[in-house]
Amino acid sequence: MTIDDPARPEIPEAPPSQRTPATPATPSTPQKAGIWSALRPLVLRLHFYAGVLVAPFLLVAAASGLLYALSYQAEKVVYAHELEVPVGETTLPLSQQVDIAREANPNGTVTAVWPGAEPGATTRVLMADPDVPEGTSLAVFVDPYTGDVRGRLPSYGSSGALPLRTWIDGLHRDLHLGDIGRNYSELAASWLWVIALGGLLLWLGRRRRDRRALFVPEGGPASRRRTLSWHGSVGLWAVTGLVLLSATGLTWSRYAGENIGVVQDGLGGATPTLTATVGGAAGGSSEHEGHGGGHTGGTTAQGPDIGLDKALETARAAGIDSPRISVILPGEGKGYVIRETDAQFPLQLDSVALDPADGEVLDRLRFADYPLLAKLTRIGIDAHMGVFLGLFNQLALAVLALALILLILWGYRMWWLRRPGRPAPRGAWRKVPVTMLLPLAAVTAVVGWFVPLLGISLLLFLAADLALGLVSRARGTVRAG
Repeated sequence: MTIDDPARPEIPEAPPSQRTPATPATPSTPQKAGIWSALRPLVLRLHFYAGVLVAPFLLVAAASGLLYALSYQAEKVVYAHELEVPVGETTLPLSQQVDIAREANPNGTVTAVWPGAEPGATTRVLMADPDVPEGTSLAVFVDPYTGDVRGRLPSYGSSGALPLRTWIDGLHRDLHLGDIGRNYSELAASWLWVIALGGLLLWLGRRRRDRRALFVPEGGPASRRRTLSWHGSVGLWAVTGLVLLSATGLTWSRYAGENIGVVQDGLGGATPTLTATVGGAAGGSSEHEGHGGGHTGGTTAQGPDIGLDKALETARAAGIDSPRISVILPGEGKGYVIRETDAQFPLQLDSVALDPADGEVLDRLRFADYPLLAKLTRIGIDAHMGVFLGLFNQLALAVLALALILLILWGYRMWWLRRPGRPAPRGAWRKVPVTMLLPLAAVTAVVGWFVPLLGISLLLFLAADLALGLVSRARGTVRAG
């Protein structure tokens, strides 16, 4: 009951002689509500609405992200025949392995070669082939010891994802709906950091006697209080990872990703490109360059060619010493491009371009020379994909995805237990001082412009909340009349 509750009985005023003198206010006594007390209802309402309405998108992203984190190990099991062979005594020349792959698939055009990174790994020969989807290469797997062709599979992107991981990646990225489907994942990434940081503020702002309750969920019988304890404690442990997932996911999103790219380029953080054009003309390299010539040495339709084996030997001498490499074959007016592809820490991502006529180094690009922002972007994306720290990275992603799924389910449970589920009254923004409200509105407008799906959905939330408020007021007027 509040002090102005009419049901509360009146207490007679004591005579002046029996009154206790009022304690004068001291400088340490707060005279006005603090910043957090003014902001809390607004943060609570935003966290509630965003959690209820955006959570389905987050749930799909978390579930598909969990599958993707586990797909690396699943791929090794499902495609073990294509990826692994018994270790032999000697390996065939790389050019001979490419010739074997070309004979096995004469309709394809060889574009790149990935030698086995460790003993017992097959060589992957990538081909442009009319029978595979656009943007996908056909990978022919060759036993480097015997020359046996172990199989042929579609291979997607620079990561070499095979069909299982490619399908899961498509589910996570766009639900296999193309550009329209990408809006779902961008919406989820746009709101994840807002919901996570808002929940963090709400959890840290709660009054509690024992600070241990911040980090350790409560036990006891099932109740909304226990559910909130698990929701808050697990969210506290997961918040840093969730914010990083949101930030890295936005870097290659459709709309926010473009804005991030513009800012990154403006700050001098663009990823540098390797010039592979013969003759010194400007131009960058491509992952799928190549014309399908023999590349075993001698002369091809494009002119003299030192051959694949000599090109690899020259690249090794030029400092490309990682066991994980990709050799991109020359195209019209282009040279060999040999890249290190080991994205696990410590990173080995240097690359070199060679003139196919004489093996002269056309350009060299070291990862150490990347701008800081470009390095952080690359590391962040690799960590988001689960390759930066290998198996540990993949397990950490799986744990984060599982934590997000549980947080969403606990959030819905709390909403159900608190039906009708309105945690804060409308008009919470009116309690925020103007000196705080105006800068907050300006920052929100800038963030909403920079992350468009966040801004658009926030406007829709506000419009829906306003409409519900008008309907509620109209019903109240009718009842009063």
